[in-house]
Amino acid sequence: MTAEQDGNPFSGAWLERRAQAREAGDWAAQALAEADTLFLVASGTRHLVRRGAATAIAFLDATHPLVRAASPAQLLLLGWFEQRRCVLLEALPGSSDYPDGTQFEELRPLLTELPEPQAALLICARALQIWRERHRHCGACGAPTAPRQAGHCLRCTSSECGAEFFPRLDPAVIVLVSDGEHALLGRQAAWPAGRYSTLAGFVEPGESLEDTVVREVREETGVHASAVRYYASQPWPFPASLMLGFHATANRGEPLQLDGELEDARWFSAAELARNGALLPPAYTIARRLIDAWYRRTTGTALAPCA
Repeated sequence: MTAEQDGNPFSGAWLERRAQAREAGDWAAQALAEADTLFLVASGTRHLVRRGAATAIAFLDATHPLVRAASPAQLLLLGWFEQRRCVLLEALPGSSDYPDGTQFEELRPLLTELPEPQAALLICARALQIWRERHRHCGACGAPTAPRQAGHCLRCTSSECGAEFFPRLDPAVIVLVSDGEHALLGRQAAWPAGRYSTLAGFVEPGESLEDTVVREVREETGVHASAVRYYASQPWPFPASLMLGFHATANRGEPLQLDGELEDARWFSAAELARNGALLPPAYTIARRLIDAWYRRTTGTALAPCA
């Protein structure tokens, strides 16, 4: 398996995590004492943002009433963002007193509107928020859990159990299959009309990533993939995935056999993709980056950006 290097949206080291700072027992007090600490507010899977000339995260500072009233259990240390300590604050149901001009919004529609560093920060925050919501009780004995390590560990409160839980990701492969001159793309019925994208699926226990690529391509299209090459990865917190991107080759002469997950699958030439850019996935996805990289290798030119 070989690797290619190319940047992917939201994959930069925008957040300095400083994991050692999570061990400080008084980390929350430190955050509240620092005048420049940034507090990022979440309500479920929605985030507090500010609309105006440009969309941006509506950060609060330590003097805001919502921050001053928050309990340590509502806080989670994300790290340092733009050289400032950054803390996730989970808003309680019924909370109000939010700054004028702000509102809670889901992340996916914001990905094309926020500055990339802020979108990457919310991707991290959303993944941790979902993990915390899904582990409020111990999976071993059912007792409530309580946060430790600045919110990055949830520990069972039962003295007879004490199990600890840490954030987990669901690894998924995503692959651009090609015969050299054509790319194999599929579409799901729920997607926008005409949209096609690369093939993807979750890694199963006991599988290598390469095994998953071959299995998913075979299951979804009936095609046998080979020469699997790693490309890049992308965090994708919808709800908790890490997308592992690959290129692979296959014989275009094999008949396509759909398993029902895809509504359609087709081989596209580079010229077809250039003429029909609207059928491709959004530019912020690793799926689009896989297609773009293949197109550059095939034609020596760049594929036009999405409209």
